[in-house]
Amino acid sequence: MRSPVLSLVLSIFVLAAPALAQQPTLLLWPNGNPEPTKVVGPEIDPSTDANRIVSGKVAIRVTNVSKPSLTVFAPPAGKGNGAAALVFPGGSYIRLSWNVEGTEVCDWLNSIGMTCILVKYRVPEDGHYPANVEDLEDAQQAMRLTRAHAAEWHIDPKRIGAIGFSAGAHLAAALSTHPDFQGKNVPPSTIDARPNFQMIIYPGWLSAKNGKVDPSLAIPPELPPTFLVQAENDYTAHVENVLIYFQALKDAKIPAELHVFTQGGHGFGLRPTDKPISRWPALAEDWLHTIHILGQPGPVPQPD
Repeated sequence: MRSPVLSLVLSIFVLAAPALAQQPTLLLWPNGNPEPTKVVGPEIDPSTDANRIVSGKVAIRVTNVSKPSLTVFAPPAGKGNGAAALVFPGGSYIRLSWNVEGTEVCDWLNSIGMTCILVKYRVPEDGHYPANVEDLEDAQQAMRLTRAHAAEWHIDPKRIGAIGFSAGAHLAAALSTHPDFQGKNVPPSTIDARPNFQMIIYPGWLSAKNGKVDPSLAIPPELPPTFLVQAENDYTAHVENVLIYFQALKDAKIPAELHVFTQGGHGFGLRPTDKPISRWPALAEDWLHTIHILGQPGPVPQPD
């Protein structure tokens, strides 16, 4: 017998499908992936009754992604400001947290006039960069396609960033560090894949056991401005990830802003809670003004 919760999730999929279908969606590799797919079976939601509710609301996940794609969520007509971001949901490179770290992020970006490019990269994967390069190839291709369609999508190609959560944050960092990586089965491209900014939200795998940044993510001088958020009590991706990464950014003189909160755990996305960490999107919006991705911030109030 189908559980009431599962029935609710299935009806959400049915209701959401027409809205998603109205958005421009492009396959990243319309002529076939650079590598043979190892995925067996159709895309599914692997959520269970134990993890289906996040912050009081249903969470939708997706796995068995063999045809990676991007979906464009544009702000209402006349409300766009030309800035955009690729969004990489997390999920341990096994699944994608599709609404908590995906479509809900697009809603927020649209609300501040930005276009959201939601990337459905290949999962599940056996490892991640550098042991496995498939997701980095997907991220590069998503950025190149976005810049190639910038005029059509009313995007400024010099104001396109990358926002990642958990494993997606690791992928955003890998993209910023290795935009010129050349996969052996990927045709060369002259389109720049480097983001103009990156937001790294509760990332994993940024630090090594020696207390340094993981060698595969060594900070190049061209790394874009970076915004970092994590909770001190994140026991899935420990806070040392952002602390060590921020210090490396500081040493390399890369503009960076770090926010560490006492409580928040892992996987909260943008869903409101009773914790101060839920305010991070407002801090991120201020930072986007500071680095001139959005318009100039307003004047700072002065004390009487």
